[in-house]
Amino acid sequence: MLTGKQKGFLRSKANTLKPVFQVGKEGVSEEFITNVLNYLNKHELMKINILQNSDVTFDMLKAAFDVCEIEVVQTIGKTIVIYKHSDNAKDPIVF
Repeated sequence: MLTGKQKGFLRSKANTLKPVFQVGKEGVSEEFITNVLNYLNKHELMKINILQNSDVTFDMLKAAFDVCEIEVVQTIGKTIVIYKHSDNAKDPIVF
């Protein structure tokens, strides 16, 4: 569980990031979650964009991420910022 200060720090780091993945009308699949986990294993922090034509809600994404122990840092409009600690990260985030 992240503290408020840690979330603030991660929000500032995510400010310059562009969304890496997009959720469309296909929804959230096992392959999508696997790709997200693989990306987070290398980078720890990422943005995901939910497309206009998608039926996926933030609650559905949060439920899928909770199962994988991925922390939701922030939601802005149709964009969600997520974090997962990794020992294999190229440039690990230090709080």
